[in-house]
Amino acid sequence: MRAALLLSLLLLLVACAAHTPLPSQPTPLAAPLPLALQVQRSQADSQQTWWLVLQDEQGVLRASLFDPLGVPLARQLLRAGQWQNDGLLPPNSEARELFAALLFALTPATQLAQHYRADSWRMTENGERRLNPQWRISYRAPLDFTLQRSPGLVYQVSELPDDKAP
Repeated sequence: MRAALLLSLLLLLVACAAHTPLPSQPTPLAAPLPLALQVQRSQADSQQTWWLVLQDEQGVLRASLFDPLGVPLARQLLRAGQWQNDGLLPPNSEARELFAALLFALTPATQLAQHYRADSWRMTENGERRLNPQWRISYRAPLDFTLQRSPGLVYQVSELPDDKAP
């Protein structure tokens, strides 16, 4: 019993420690801000469509996630290399991981070495990117790509047309 409890606590601690790396300093992105993206999340038989808005607010990056009706699902500020809750929404760890992976995906390839630790990412010969702990990014265009996270969680990301922005 005691061993099972200890193992459970250890697994919880490891799960909390494994998070998607953030850039060491603010990084230029592949498109100017504000940027509105459509995110289609798929896992097993479940599919959801979200809208994501990235904004620069005096050097602080704001990431806001909405459902198609415009209801906020998550709001985070990236300040001094750390995510902070923005507003009264409860913490959303999945959104934080998604936002961090999106920052990596939107960072121009020429800037990756300057903004991410060398042991946290790699680029394959076909232009696919990998980000620790378990993200794979495949591009169709700079603002049209797939973020895949093991096991079986996929986000299709594309630019949101101006007439659909929240």
